[in-house]
Amino acid sequence: MKNINRYSILAIVGGGLLALMININSQLALETSAINASWIAHSLGSLLAFVLYHVVKKAVGSPLSAMKGNIPKLYYLGGVPGAFTVILASVTVNSVIGLSGTLALGLIGQLVCSIFCETLGIFGLEKRTFTLIELLPISLVVFGSILIISLRY
Repeated sequence: MKNINRYSILAIVGGGLLALMININSQLALETSAINASWIAHSLGSLLAFVLYHVVKKAVGSPLSAMKGNIPKLYYLGGVPGAFTVILASVTVNSVIGLSGTLALGLIGQLVCSIFCETLGIFGLEKRTFTLIELLPISLVVFGSILIISLRY
């Protein structure tokens, strides 16, 4: 239970950072364009990753030593959906649905994709059987997301 709580806190912090990132990138997109915002965000993210790599390398040794051999090439493409996430979110945040609507609908997309990936066991995920009882919390999230959007407009 202790590990679940720690991971839950990390997931909540990650979600908050995602909301912050989407908001900042959408403001940048207003000043430039959605594609420019994505390019700038990923360039700065790459620069930060480069700096962090060297900080970790100096502190504890090469992070590359933790890499396993034979990593599937597909796993290197994580930045591709990230680029589209920034572009699409930059457009939708600056639309009538706003930041909370974008995040609510994005959560539905994340749930659908994660259930699909876990059910099929793709991208290295452990295969899980989707049960009907899981429809209840998912339905509540979808209903809550619809309320967030419909009550605002």
